Amino acid sequence: MIPPVLPTYNRAPIAFERGEGAWAITADGTRYLDLGSGIAVNSLGHANPDLVAALTEQAGRIWHVSNLYQIPQQQALAERLVAATFADTVFVTNSGTEAAELAIKMVRKYWDHAGEPDRTEIVTFAGAFHGRSTGAIAAAGSEKMTKGYGPLMPGFHQVPWDDAEALRDAVTSRTAAIMVEPIQGEGGIRPLGDETMALLAELRETTGCLLVFDEVQCGMGRTGRLFAHEWSGVTPDIMMVAKGIGGGFPLGAVLATEVAAAPMTAGTHGSTYGGNPLACAVGCKVMDIIAAPEFLAEVNRKAGLLRQKLEGLVAGHPDVFDSVRGQGLMLGLKCRVSPSELVEAGYAERLLTVPAADDTLRLLPPLNITDDEIAEAVTRLDRAAARIEG
Repeated sequence: MIPPVLPTYNRAPIAFERGEGAWAITADGTRYLDLGSGIAVNSLGHANPDLVAALTEQAGRIWHVSNLYQIPQQQALAERLVAATFADTVFVTNSGTEAAELAIKMVRKYWDHAGEPDRTEIVTFAGAFHGRSTGAIAAAGSEKMTKGYGPLMPGFHQVPWDDAEALRDAVTSRTAAIMVEPIQGEGGIRPLGDETMALLAELRETTGCLLVFDEVQCGMGRTGRLFAHEWSGVTPDIMMVAKGIGGGFPLGAVLATEVAAAPMTAGTHGSTYGGNPLACAVGCKVMDIIAAPEFLAEVNRKAGLLRQKLEGLVAGHPDVFDSVRGQGLMLGLKCRVSPSELVEAGYAERLLTVPAADDTLRLLPPLNITDDEIAEAVTRLDRAAARIEG
C-alpha cells in the first residue's frame, strides 16, 4: 500500500524537531552535527537568530500579494544582488529548478528575439544536475533522471565533464548557450578546470553563445567568494541561484545581464509565489551577512582549517578515502568504499553528511560553523571510517 508521502526518497529513520547552528536535534534531545546543511541550504545554520527575526518581523506584516503589485522586499533583494554581481536584473523564484527553467527559456527567447529562432541547442556537461523538471532533466541527460520520462525536451547536447576538446567540438553555429556548474555538487564536488573556464569565455567571444552558470549549490559564499565563478574571473550572461540564498526558506533567482534579459518583457514569464515578501525579507538578511567581505574571509579561513584536517583524515584511512576535493566549504571526500556506507556510519556517530556521484561524500557545513565544531566533525568522521574498517 502506498504511504501518504509519495515514496520517491529512501529516507533515513531520523526526524529532527529543532536545530541550533550546526546542530540538528531529535525529539529525544539527540544532537547531530550537521555537515549537510539540508544539501547546502542552511547556509547560516539552523534557527539563525538574525534570519528568525527577519522572517518573524515580516510575517507580522504581510505574507503574500503576488507579482501583480510592487513588492518592496523583492526590490531590495534584487538591488543587493545586482550591486554584488555581474547582473543588471533579477527574477526571483522559489527554487533552483524554477531558476533552471527560466534560464532555459531566457536563452531561447534571446535568440528568437535576435532573429535566429533555430539557434536553440544548449551544451551541458555529463554529471550535471540542474533540477528535476522535464527541462532540467533533459539538460542533465543522465539515464538515472530521464528513464521513463520521455519524450524529453529536445535541444541539449551533453559533453564529458571538464573535457575542453569535446566542448570546443560541440559548440557550433546552432549553439545558443553553454550551461554549467562551476563546481558540480550532485556530480561529486568536481570543480571545472581553469582551462575549461577560460575556454567558456573564448567560445562566447568567438561564437556569440551565452554562458549560463548554475550556482544553485556552489553559490552564496559556499566557496569563499559570493559566487564560485568569481575565482576564475569569467562571468556568465545568466546565472541560477537558490539553496543558500534563503538560508532554509524556499528561495531562488535568475540573474542576468541587460542584453541577455532584454527580450523578457511583460507576460513572457511569471510566478505566483516567486519573490514573495517572506522569502525576500529572509534573502535580504542572508545577503547582508554572507556578502560582507569579513564573513567571506572567515569562510576561507575555516575552509583551510577543515581541508587540512580532512587531508590528515585521508592519510589515516587510506582504505576508506582516496582524496579531498572541492573549494571553500564545499568539499568532497573521494571514497574507496560506498559513500552511503559512510553516511550510515556517520549516523551512528551522530554526524550528518550527504552522498554524491563519483564515489564522493559531500561535506557542506553551515558557513558559520565554529573551529571547535570543525574539529569535532573530523573526529566523528574518523570514528565513522574506523567503523567501516572494522
